[in-house]
Parts: sequence; C-alpha cells; structure tokens
Amino acid sequence: MSDAAEHGRAIVPQLVIGLLIIMAGILFTLENVGVLDAQEYLRYWPAGLIAVGLVKLWQGRGGAVGGFIFVFAGAWLLLQSMDIVRISLWNLWPLLLVFAGASMVWRGMYGTRRDLATGDTHSTISAVAVLAGVNRGNNSKTFRGGSLTALLGGCQVDLRQASIEGEAVIDVFAMWGGIELKIPETWSVTGRVTPILGGYDDKSTPVREGVTERLVVRGMVIMGGVEIKN
Repeated sequence: MSDAAEHGRAIVPQLVIGLLIIMAGILFTLENVGVLDAQEYLRYWPAGLIAVGLVKLWQGRGGAVGGFIFVFAGAWLLLQSMDIVRISLWNLWPLLLVFAGASMVWRGMYGTRRDLATGDTHSTISAVAVLAGVNRGNNSKTFRGGSLTALLGGCQVDLRQASIEGEAVIDVFAMWGGIELKIPETWSVTGRVTPILGGYDDKSTPVREGVTERLVVRGMVIMGGVEIKN
C-alpha cells in the first residue's frame, strides 16, 4: 500500500471525531435559535462510538481489538439510551477479566508452539509479572520478539544489545501494571497497542529513513501503561 493510502487510513478516526463535534455544534446552534431540541438527538451520541469503532475495524491490525470494544460499548449504550437494554454497561466490567485471561492463555499457547517449531528460545523473550516485578534482557543477534504480561506488577526488558533481522513482534498485555522496553537507537518502532483507561508512550529516538530493524509492539493496556525508550 502506498504512503498516501496509509496516511489516509491513519487520519480517518480524527475525521470521524471531527465530524461528530461539528454535528454537535450544529445541534446546539439550532437549539439556541429555537429550531429544535438538541437533547432529542444527543441521546443517540453512542452512535458516534460505533462509527469510530467501525473505522478502527476497517483499519485492522492493532486497531481491530479497540474497534470491537468501541462498537460493543457504543451499541450497548445506544440500546440503553433507547430503553431497550436496562442493564448498565458498568455492570459488565468483569468481562475485562475474562478477556484478559483468554488473551493470556492464547498468547501463551501460541508462543509455546512457535518456540517449539523453531527450536530457538534465545531469540524470543517471555515474561509474566503478577503482583511482582520482572527484569529481563536479551542480546540475540536474531531477535524475533516475544510476549510480556504485567498484572498488578511490572516488566522491565532491556533489548539494547539485541539485533533484528527485518521485523520482530512483541505482544504486550498490561492490566493494573506497567511494561517498560529499552531498545537500541537504531530500531524503528510501530505501535499497535489499544489502551483502555491506560497509556502507551513511545519515547524512543526517531530513526533515519531506510532502517531495516523494526520492532512491532502490539496488544492491550487496561488501567496500566507501556513505555518504550532508548
């Protein structure tokens, strides 16, 4: 896909949110001049969440999980505002725990099969921190990625002595915890992390064009944080 196409897809969520803000402004203006009652239309605001979610699903990759969450939350709140559903969305928060557990099981099984298939465990990294802290490092010259999980704990991983042949992928999951990655200044970073009441912060040094070593960080952060730096 061309750079122009990628840029167009990247700014679509901002366009959707901008259009929603414009619509809200128009509704409030029409209400002030006595044309209509804005409240009759603003009750359908969750449709905006659905629109943003559909855009993220269309973008795919790292935005797919966030897109599903936006669509689900928007649809539920919309049905609730229309008195079709009477159960509060906040009563469903334990489903986050179900999703978190399923994600850990899936990534654990997939990572194990991948390492057994390649027979190379040094080129990957795996860490799980539950109510504790984990410090790891890796100096493989053929680093391929790995899996990091922080649940009420923290993971600190130092990859500054490692090298990548092309692209490496690290799956991250942080819930009430944090993950910190230290990488070489020669690596480029692509973030595909979905934060929910959390944060993803890439503090790594911007690299020059033509860099062949690329690290892809993907996953989810729930009330936690993921930080990347040199």
